[in-house]
Amino acid sequence: MEGIVNFSDWQKLDLKVGQIIEVEDIEGADKLYKLTINLGDKKQVVCAGIKQYYEKKELKNKKIILFANLEPKIIRGIKSEGMLLAAGSQEKNKCVLISPEKDIEVGSRVS
Repeated sequence: MEGIVNFSDWQKLDLKVGQIIEVEDIEGADKLYKLTINLGDKKQVVCAGIKQYYEKKELKNKKIILFANLEPKIIRGIKSEGMLLAAGSQEKNKCVLISPEKDIEVGSRVS
């Protein structure tokens, strides 16, 4: 196991259900999409390296889980304001976005 996280650290994470409302290519980036995520009360932009796993049409309107309070980072000149949760297998070259099992409102907190 790679380190233990105490409960107070876990409580700092703001994981929310979001819906991808816009998917854009990023010039010169063969692995990245620029995604606009609706969180209900606001929208956030995220750069995600999932281009080799998902077509744009698969992502449009997809509900996902977003790490919404990750420190923003500038990626290819774009302010990325979070991170999508995904499961991946490097040896099998797979990446699957984590999404709610049933329909739930965007902005719902994941705990």
